[in-house]
Amino acid sequence: MAEKVWFITGASRGFGKEWSTAALDRGDRVAATARDTSTLDDLVQAYGDRVLPLQLDVTDRAADFAAVQQAHRHFGRLDVVVNNAGYGQFGMIEEISEQEARAQFETNVFGALWVTQAALPLLRAQGSGHIVQVSSIGGISAFPNIGIYNASKWALEGMSQALAQEVASFGVRVTVVEPGGYSTDWGGASARHAAPLADYDDFREESQRQRAARQATPGDPTATRAAILEVVDADEPPLRVFFGSAPLGIATRDYESRLALWRAWEPVSVAAHGQS
Repeated sequence: MAEKVWFITGASRGFGKEWSTAALDRGDRVAATARDTSTLDDLVQAYGDRVLPLQLDVTDRAADFAAVQQAHRHFGRLDVVVNNAGYGQFGMIEEISEQEARAQFETNVFGALWVTQAALPLLRAQGSGHIVQVSSIGGISAFPNIGIYNASKWALEGMSQALAQEVASFGVRVTVVEPGGYSTDWGGASARHAAPLADYDDFREESQRQRAARQATPGDPTATRAAILEVVDADEPPLRVFFGSAPLGIATRDYESRLALWRAWEPVSVAAHGQS
């Protein structure tokens, strides 16, 4: 299989680190971005000049374009662009401040948008490429206490589904990866928490209990290495793919409930159309 060149945001930890390692282990090359490039030193030490460490805050649109261009100049092409940088904002909807809401979208939505826009002219010119958007089971379902995070991932999902249709004729593929719960620091060091309102304390405790029950055993992040390689190497990669054992069950219950509700209210929906 021909060597691939990857551009991965948020490569210093979590899935970004795992997938950078997977690509490098098999001989691919990686432009790895992080806010602090010292967090990429272990990759550079292990893989040498097959890694290009790039300092990047994805919320800076000009910096995104510059980083993508630098990676392309350095390696001569880009084959896989992974929008992995992101974080989880915790808090009930009423608790979320304007700054917290805007910051969540700046990273999880606009960061992915800017990197995608920066890469597309290069991918179209070479007639190939694969954009991988890291979403979540929270990108197709929604859960208490992470509503603004859900909103950001739903936005990413909609944008990516439209994008896939827009770029298919140029030989560019799009995949949205939707992980369940994993043993990463998504809910730990990288998470942010709104100031709590006491009125929600009982509900918050119950929602946390339910969240733990949905997947008592988190997934192993290293197991996603082989999975992401299978996705990017596929002749016909999926538009959407779950990572983890729990998401399909969650999605099935959620979508069956939606369909049942839409059908139950279909007479109202048809009446609302008016006369044809």
